[in-house]
Amino acid sequence: MNVWFLILLCWLGVAVVMAMLWVLQRVQGDSGVVDVAWGLGVGLISLVFAIFSDGDPTRRAIVASLAIAWSVRLSGHILIRLFQLPEDGRYVTIKENWGEKAQSNLFWFFQLQAFWAVLFALPMLMASRNVLPFPTVWDFIGLAIWIMAIAGEFVADRQLARFRNDPATKGEVCRTGLWRYSRHPNYFFEWIHWWGYVCFSIGATFWWTTLLAPLCMLYFLFKVTGIPPTEAQCLKSRGEKYREYQRTTSPFIPWPPKTEQQS
Repeated sequence: MNVWFLILLCWLGVAVVMAMLWVLQRVQGDSGVVDVAWGLGVGLISLVFAIFSDGDPTRRAIVASLAIAWSVRLSGHILIRLFQLPEDGRYVTIKENWGEKAQSNLFWFFQLQAFWAVLFALPMLMASRNVLPFPTVWDFIGLAIWIMAIAGEFVADRQLARFRNDPATKGEVCRTGLWRYSRHPNYFFEWIHWWGYVCFSIGATFWWTTLLAPLCMLYFLFKVTGIPPTEAQCLKSRGEKYREYQRTTSPFIPWPPKTEQQS
């Protein structure tokens, strides 16, 4: 199958799903469903890319399996959170900023996520087109990065969930475990995870295009739907406690916290 036709077909499929989910969120009032669909979309697109590519079959199977495992874990975690918690503070802040244009802007935001789902699956496409015999040194490095990143993100999510579910910590700032060393360890390990697919693709034609995924992810985390709206909501709900957390704790890369005197 022509690779451009394959990419277009995947994009159209996800775009239709996102349009239907926009209607659903308009009825239910929770935009977090887009994150569930985005994660699953990337995983399913990766599977399609693996099936219809002509790279080393073992690598294709491994990359597709890793992408599906990542997508199910991430989307499952977000789905559980949708049922247990109010709407994600990021989307509350975004909708407040958009005002009367919130719903029309959200439609295009959902459609943009369809585009990003395809873009973020491109590293899996390049890896699936890598004809070098499996395994290479880069394959081992990619697998090690993936395991470390997914484990770190899982631990960070569990630590935050335990903190939120403890009535004694209501109104407090999570500083336990990985959250003592980074304000967003889950985002950090999510970003690290994308470098694993870059490693799997090394050796394929145009493998360097896979660098777009971690670079775009970093931009989104720091400038768009990641850290800025999350911290704006935390400042609104926790005030000075969160400001002190910002002064003493690394925003992204886990690092020993500063003392008040150092900050």
